[in-house]
Amino acid sequence: MSVAAESEGVTKRHVDLPADAESGVESFVEQVDERLASEEDTCAVVRETLVDLFGDREAYERWQAGEEVSPAERVRLQGYDPCNATLESEYYAEKDEDAFQQSKYLQWLWRQFDDTPMADNIEFALRFRQMLANHLFAECGDNCRFFKGITFTYGHNIEVGDNVVIHDDVHLDDRGKLTLGDRVSVADSAHVYSHDHDIVDQTEVFNYHTVLEDDVRLGFDSMIRAGSKVGRNAMVGAKAILQGDVPAHHVVVGTPARSVRVKPGWKSVAAEVEDRLPDNREDRRIEYDLDTTTFDEFDEFERDLSPPDADDDAVDAESEVEAEE
Repeated sequence: MSVAAESEGVTKRHVDLPADAESGVESFVEQVDERLASEEDTCAVVRETLVDLFGDREAYERWQAGEEVSPAERVRLQGYDPCNATLESEYYAEKDEDAFQQSKYLQWLWRQFDDTPMADNIEFALRFRQMLANHLFAECGDNCRFFKGITFTYGHNIEVGDNVVIHDDVHLDDRGKLTLGDRVSVADSAHVYSHDHDIVDQTEVFNYHTVLEDDVRLGFDSMIRAGSKVGRNAMVGAKAILQGDVPAHHVVVGTPARSVRVKPGWKSVAAEVEDRLPDNREDRRIEYDLDTTTFDEFDEFERDLSPPDADDDAVDAESEVEAEE
């Protein structure tokens, strides 16, 4: 049997850390995991973990002892504490405030960890992020691999199955809700969205549930728009932009994404697709109510959104309704 035949279907080999390094990694990850699961203040756990990972313990203790530090040192040392940080998603009016406070702290630890030299130590980094995901996500399965530069809106609206792989620089927008099934693979630089904006007034936000079923693959730099559903064992090609539902076992490519084939061997169980993919995102719309007494309403763009052809648009809409009737 040839070497090629023997290795067919095998694309990875197992790699072990040296015993001493393995012991250190295991001890550290377990310690942080136990502290995050305890009643200890999460801000304190995140702060102290980052101080040590960045090798700033000596400067931090000098500052805590009341010794003089420069303004730059003070800002740096304060920045390890997520209670002293703000995130873009903190400004979103419809967020769950209680859930966000916890996820903010854990998201800060995830993001700052990615800026440490240890983030490039794959064996260590994958285990550390899996542990964080167990605390941060609504659900996270076993044996997941989360690579560097992954970002979230909150984190607490994400459900992930077993054996999921998310590669570098992927954005998982869970302003609405994201569900990733077992064995989902997301290639570098992909963006998966669960919210959208009104085409006229972009301050009006619509949240959706976006779903990637078991065994889905997303190609490099692809974009899944809010409310889409990718069926089991389907694939979205590199740089494709998807709006709609992909039936199981189909391969979609392009902008907008269209089905170009069924995966070999799956045609007998795959549904037929017309020219355009079905768009059922309204079935996955997530409604929310805003308590405007808890925040100040403002339009950051301060634009006049009154269209000059509003009356004409109303007439056109009435004509379309009459035509449909």
